[in-house]
Amino acid sequence: MYSKEDSIRIKKEFWIAFAEAYPRKWILYNTKIKDVSFKFYVDNKKAQVLLDIECKEDEKRIIYFEKVESLKTILLEDHLPDAILERNFYLDSGKLISRIWVEKLNISINNPKTWPEIFDFFNEKMSAFEYFFFEHEDYIKDLEINT
Repeated sequence: MYSKEDSIRIKKEFWIAFAEAYPRKWILYNTKIKDVSFKFYVDNKKAQVLLDIECKEDEKRIIYFEKVESLKTILLEDHLPDAILERNFYLDSGKLISRIWVEKLNISINNPKTWPEIFDFFNEKMSAFEYFFFEHEDYIKDLEINT
């Protein structure tokens, strides 16, 4: 068991090492769609690359999700065959969002030996996710275009 200080130090070292291994600018919160963002997540069991749709208005959240969902075949066949799409995903806080993600199990942020595997996973999956997003960005952004 790690102390709070150790956990903070390990996380900081992890993200610095990742940035050094893959020094590029990721889209993340800069999708140019309010409340739609890409995220990296890692803990002591799994790593995930996420696209979270967190619109306060349920109708808007569902429209954005359905737009991505309408491109599911392209997403799965051309970019992320292991992607999971969930229209109604509840965060630990109880907040309802829509989430599209991929994950890698049996790794740990607390084990530096697994870091290169996590870094490679993050780079490969986020790059594929971003490429998919850039290809279909205009369609996803435009709420006037129906799915």
